[in-house]
Amino acid sequence: MLTSASIVPLQAALRDAGVDGWLLYDFRGINSISKGLVGIEGFVSRRWFVWVPATGTPVAITHVIEQGPWHAWPAAWKNQQYSAWPELEAAVAACVKGKTIAMEYSPGDAVPYVDYIPAGVLEMVRAAGATVVTSGDLVTRFLAVWTDTDRATHRVAAEQLKDIAYAAFRRAGAAARSGAPITEYALTEWMRGEFAKLGLETDHGPNVSATENAANPHYDPTPDNPRFLVEGDIILIDLWALAKGGMWADQTYMASIGAPSARAQEIWAAVRDARDAAITLLREQLAAGAAVRGGAADDAARAVIVQRGFGKYFTHRTGHSIDASGLHGSGAHLDNLETREERVLLDGVGFSIEPGIYIAGEIGMRTEVNAFVSGKTLVVTPAEPQQEIMVV
Repeated sequence: MLTSASIVPLQAALRDAGVDGWLLYDFRGINSISKGLVGIEGFVSRRWFVWVPATGTPVAITHVIEQGPWHAWPAAWKNQQYSAWPELEAAVAACVKGKTIAMEYSPGDAVPYVDYIPAGVLEMVRAAGATVVTSGDLVTRFLAVWTDTDRATHRVAAEQLKDIAYAAFRRAGAAARSGAPITEYALTEWMRGEFAKLGLETDHGPNVSATENAANPHYDPTPDNPRFLVEGDIILIDLWALAKGGMWADQTYMASIGAPSARAQEIWAAVRDARDAAITLLREQLAAGAAVRGGAADDAARAVIVQRGFGKYFTHRTGHSIDASGLHGSGAHLDNLETREERVLLDGVGFSIEPGIYIAGEIGMRTEVNAFVSGKTLVVTPAEPQQEIMVV
């Protein structure tokens, strides 16, 4: 829960952002951002607000019969309890009237990951005399910035995942040449065993997809529909995991059982060069002290693939935030395709960089590395990203 210690940097950020405060709202869990920031636990079925002013004392606006989850709310801060809706609306108005306030709102739904406030609540708040702006960069700052521990554990996991992927490729190649090829699903199970040996955890996956199956970005192999990995296959391995208490790593690698075709080499070069174009743009702009937005990195990667003639086959964003709220986290994404990502890649945030080309019925390829911002530097993991298709 918000504390007298945690409120200090939060209020400083509000002043830096030029807003009078942040109005947090939730109803039955529809706004995970508010719940995560406030930190309440327990059964809450009524609307609640928390007003965090840029200066002064925070105010919780809570229902009178649901006080249990608010037992840790600091006694020095106000808890304005309501029962009837006029009391609720009056309490909100008393906090925000005449002020410019941040909420989980994105004009035009440009960034849906921070667009959780219902239209009716916006109408109520505006009718109370407030001007509402997006909390997008504030969300990034307080939910997506990595700690020193996050950076250290991520770096270790990134190298471990790379080693597992390359070992899995070698295993698939050896099995194919022996005359007893392994299936996609069996290889995922072997990798899970390697995760367990290293103390790595994952929520699902990893994913192994061969040739035409790799043309589905969300393909998931199953034991019920076995696909053997044989000579001539292109193999995509996508794997993600974290050590207990650590930060996620999320990577994708490509290999060929036998020499890859000229077509495969052409597609690989396009995705690799697109990845590197995004990295170059980010490094140059960060070094110059510029405010870098996630959409710009997506544009840089996409331009390469379009120029190579594969634009219509790159059907997803270039990257997603990786942070404590999840593998696909709350911070700025590298995206100007699916959404208009307008948030800045702040110091300390981490994300994936993963352009892909997916030609249905033929082939799919993706390269994925991770990166985090450290001052004016972009740190890419693993330390040595894949440069050529691995031949096994």
